[in-house]
Amino acid sequence: MGIIIIMIVFGIISFAVSSRLKSKFKKYSQIPLNKNLSGAEIAQLMLGDNGIHDVKVTSVEGQLTDHYNPVNKTVNLSEAVYYGRNAAAAAVAAHECGHAVQHAKAYSMLEFRSAMVPVQNASGKIMNVIFMMMLFGGFLLPSLIPFKLALLVIIGCYTVFTLFAFVTLPVEFDASKRALAWVEQRGIVTSSEHGMAKDALKWAAMTYVVAAVASLVTLLYYISMFLGSRD
Repeated sequence: MGIIIIMIVFGIISFAVSSRLKSKFKKYSQIPLNKNLSGAEIAQLMLGDNGIHDVKVTSVEGQLTDHYNPVNKTVNLSEAVYYGRNAAAAAVAAHECGHAVQHAKAYSMLEFRSAMVPVQNASGKIMNVIFMMMLFGGFLLPSLIPFKLALLVIIGCYTVFTLFAFVTLPVEFDASKRALAWVEQRGIVTSSEHGMAKDALKWAAMTYVVAAVASLVTLLYYISMFLGSRD
């Protein structure tokens, strides 16, 4: 019951933050940017200003699907951001380029996070196997894996998830810091538009904060279960 309560509580919090982010993005998307630059144009400008010429800016489908891919060096912007000429599009486009700048400058936390990706993926697959066994073959689990060992595996996986989530925070905060500093210095936004961009990125960052806290609480729950089973 404990893990179900945690999932429900953080599910509600995550939904509320996500809804707030979408609301902010929709609100700021309706206000034209004074410079009348699209997200794609802003991304190209920021990359050029930072001496980055090997990163491609592309458009991808979906809402809030914007991301930087360090593997193929692409800044992928959702259509609303790629074509958008507003403070929200400017903020997101610059933020994703902030990750490209981190990559180009070998930002330590981004490199650490990238190095953790294979471990994170492997932990996710292990967790899926454990939970599938618990869901469809719970009566077989004790005969296959002792309960304490299963808990230790889950704790190990959630330790990876939690570390990954908390390493992601400085990466995201730093990308936003770089983005906001650049759009202001370059004169991309006015003072009021800068406030909108900062607010939009703040709520985007909150989604990562909620995910990190949820992962930590879940990890502590399983640790308490393990300690309780020892007693």
